[in-house]
Amino acid sequence: MERDRYKVLMVGPDRSVHGGISGVVNNYYEAGLDRRIDLRYIGTMVEGTKWKKLARAGMAYIRFLVNLPRYDIVHVNMASDMSYYRKAVFVWTAKAFGKKLVIHQHGGNFPDFYDKEIGNAGRGRVKETLSKGDAFLVLGTAWKDFFGEIIGRDKITVLPDAIQLPARVEKRCGVHKILFLGRICREKGIGELLSVMPELLRRYPDVRLYLGGIWEDVKLREQMLSLGDCVTELGWVGGDVKQKYLRECDIFVMPSYFEGQSVSILEAMAYNCGIVASDTGGIPDMIEDEKTGLLVRPRDEKALEKGILRLLDDPGLCRMLGENARQKAEAEFSMEYHIERLLEIYEAVGGAGNGGRTGS
Repeated sequence: MERDRYKVLMVGPDRSVHGGISGVVNNYYEAGLDRRIDLRYIGTMVEGTKWKKLARAGMAYIRFLVNLPRYDIVHVNMASDMSYYRKAVFVWTAKAFGKKLVIHQHGGNFPDFYDKEIGNAGRGRVKETLSKGDAFLVLGTAWKDFFGEIIGRDKITVLPDAIQLPARVEKRCGVHKILFLGRICREKGIGELLSVMPELLRRYPDVRLYLGGIWEDVKLREQMLSLGDCVTELGWVGGDVKQKYLRECDIFVMPSYFEGQSVSILEAMAYNCGIVASDTGGIPDMIEDEKTGLLVRPRDEKALEKGILRLLDDPGLCRMLGENARQKAEAEFSMEYHIERLLEIYEAVGGAGNGGRTGS
């Protein structure tokens, strides 16, 4: 007799979407979560026009209603802004049907959304919605502090993102190759990153910056083109191509204005990169300043320049930070550990005897 399996209906953006939540969900499938539980995933958003997104949201809700009766736990992946509004519908529906509910909050911009973009009535509604979770998952300790002020700390569990760790690689430091992976937009600090390139190039004529991601700002792309061949745009990369650049680049940068937690940083840690990243959101839970990377103030061009130059100037420091980062990734951010923690959470909210499992 095989052990009983949890029956989990999970919702979030379509797995084809270029973004952090989709990356997390794809990592779940690559790690075999669907073979350990009865998992059904419904994508609620796709990239494209407003009408295409609206059509997908409507179809996703119909699929959700059709599938909901045969699942006992609903796992809602949520960010801020429109992601919150879309997912709130699924949250309220799941509870109306008496389902156990896990709310998984990924949104690095939620503080601005909560404090600046909605009024008192909106904040009250957010509190009511988020409080419906039987478990509320956040990516780092800073987020437990923030959401604890809204719904209380008792339901909140810190569950950092994780990755499948690759085999160890021999990192060549001092090659002066800088990598960024993510959405290419102002909020990711791309303006500041491009602005420091002339000084980096003056000091190190062989320095190269590789940008992997989808452009979301035409003016930023024009700024990039003005820098000539010291910057290479890779497009959205994955699989072997992404691994190639993670192996070859000795420095990784993530100068975000806000960040829930960056899977790209975890990947850079796994590949022994020297990392320069913003001291914001969940990043300090991954990067310990001067030990597993260098933390810089968000929106601070001079601090970013200084951090990158330190790694360009000192390949030994770059190597040491990269080796420490790999060790931390192995100890704290492996997908195997993450999935075991997730199964424990499912057990806690809907374990045996509460309808959370089904015989197989």
